[in-house]
Amino acid sequence: MMTKPFDVSAVGYVKRVIVGNIDPEKTANEEEIEVQRQFLNRCLTDSPRGRIIGQEKNFFLLNIGEHQVVMQYIVYHVGFTRKPVWLED
Repeated sequence: MMTKPFDVSAVGYVKRVIVGNIDPEKTANEEEIEVQRQFLNRCLTDSPRGRIIGQEKNFFLLNIGEHQVVMQYIVYHVGFTRKPVWLED
């Protein structure tokens, strides 16, 4: 099955969707990350259907005692032709 090409000029609304730990002071648990993933999947499957038009990869370096911990997250830029009714800002 071949999909038609996505025209970026048709994007009328962009939503930033974060997946991962965004607060270095508090560690996100698996349930919180799963909620973030489900929201991203809803953006990509519900009507109007969004498309990923960009992404940012970010990380924090934390020093905990003698150990260094890397916490990372990804921000997806999801483009819609119009703002979905079910989406709150």
